[in-house]
Amino acid sequence: MIARTAETAPCPPAPSGRARASGWIGTASSLLPGLLVCLAITGVSQGLQAGEEHLTGHPYVEALVLAILLGAALRTVWVPGARFKAGIAFSAKQVLEVAVTLLGAAVSLGAIVASGPALLAGIVGAVALTILASCALCRSLGLPVRMALLIACGNAICGNSAIAAVAPVIGADSRDVAAAIAFTAVLGVLMVLGLPLFVPLLGFSEHQYGVLAGLTVYAVPQVLAATVPVGPLATQVGTLVKLVRVLMLGPVVLALSLLAPRLPAAGATTRAAPGIAPARPGFFKLVPWFILGFLALATLRSLGLIPDAGIAPISRLAGFLTIVSMAALGLGVDVRVLAQVGGRVTMAVTASLLVLLAIAILLIRALALG
Repeated sequence: MIARTAETAPCPPAPSGRARASGWIGTASSLLPGLLVCLAITGVSQGLQAGEEHLTGHPYVEALVLAILLGAALRTVWVPGARFKAGIAFSAKQVLEVAVTLLGAAVSLGAIVASGPALLAGIVGAVALTILASCALCRSLGLPVRMALLIACGNAICGNSAIAAVAPVIGADSRDVAAAIAFTAVLGVLMVLGLPLFVPLLGFSEHQYGVLAGLTVYAVPQVLAATVPVGPLATQVGTLVKLVRVLMLGPVVLALSLLAPRLPAAGATTRAAPGIAPARPGFFKLVPWFILGFLALATLRSLGLIPDAGIAPISRLAGFLTIVSMAALGLGVDVRVLAQVGGRVTMAVTASLLVLLAIAILLIRALALG
């Protein structure tokens, strides 16, 4: 008698449409409590920024920074329970990845190329040199490699947005992300207030000052705040240079995604033993989907396939989603732990910013910009 084989056993039925819908509803309901908390923090942060703009005319402290500070402040008096964790984790990762993808729609390669090859090459070189020098400074101060990369990329590219984009690629801890953003935010405000002094101190023209602001100020709104008092030419040049720095986010994060598997594990002091080759990850592990999305949208924008009328709403949506994700990161941070690393991080961010300023001034002098 021949025994029945496994092939003759009946296959389990495929999930019905109702079962799939029930699963989606269950997933959404598990995300909702934490997501609502992040949205509430986002709303308060945007309200505070709006009040700040009404009183001062400029958002010196952006809602993105306020969200992470408010989230961290809430975390000190309330520890999210299990029902909130899934939504907070979703906001910190998936929502952030969508926001980074949408940032590509605001990048126009054509406008950047039209500014001239020498300036373009200088900006790219300045960003690369700043990242390398900042990493070396941070490591010399004893900061972990991931924290060093966060600070270096934040200073060299676009502050909080770069930190937020780099963090999931290199597997940075939420405390490191919060520390880098918090201290970078403080210096960002000081830069907006103090940078115009370089016009009389160094005798810079509007064009030269625009390049300086575009190379050193973190966020686009801060570039506007730092250049509008100097003149319209400074604002136009500063914004263009800033866009080049934003464009560098894609290649830098792509390079870091290739480097990430070689980084030591969090808290590790040594690498893997020689001769033991790590398993080669797949393409989508090396190149995260949201980086491909960023580059795809930048290409579509450059080809004119994304109309000008669509840029503003896409940018607003990207900004909103970034604030939501920063609220989630803040909720994962205990400020008492953050205070323990504050001194070294402050020194590292300050030193990195000074390096960036020096490189920018040397570039302006070397290119003899008028």
